[in-house]
Amino acid sequence: MAVELKPTEALELWRGALVESVRRAGPDLSARQMAVVLTVYMTAPPHTVRGLAKLLNVSKPAITRALDRLSALGYLRRKPDDADRRSILVQRTVKGSVFLREFAEIIVALALKLRDPAASPASAAPSAER
Repeated sequence: MAVELKPTEALELWRGALVESVRRAGPDLSARQMAVVLTVYMTAPPHTVRGLAKLLNVSKPAITRALDRLSALGYLRRKPDDADRRSILVQRTVKGSVFLREFAEIIVALALKLRDPAASPASAAPSAER
């Protein structure tokens, strides 16, 4: 499905999603943390610290710091790789899936409002707490 947005509309959609996310009771994620969690959930596993660092073009320590926070929140978990004990696998969690589903629902509600400005954001956006 092709979606055509003007650059200002795309930025407004992203801004609106971030603002709504900040307003909710859940934690604020940095751009790096969001990139890591989205990459783990939206690309095929397996995921490793080394692989994520290469894919996102950031250092392994930067990935490790992001994983520390995301693991503490319960959005991802680390597991030793049985095939290569030097490697750590990064796995999805139910809590992380719920977080991303709710974030996606915010984006969908805002996108619908862009199409139909008369739509009420309060009725379109779910108000689930994290």
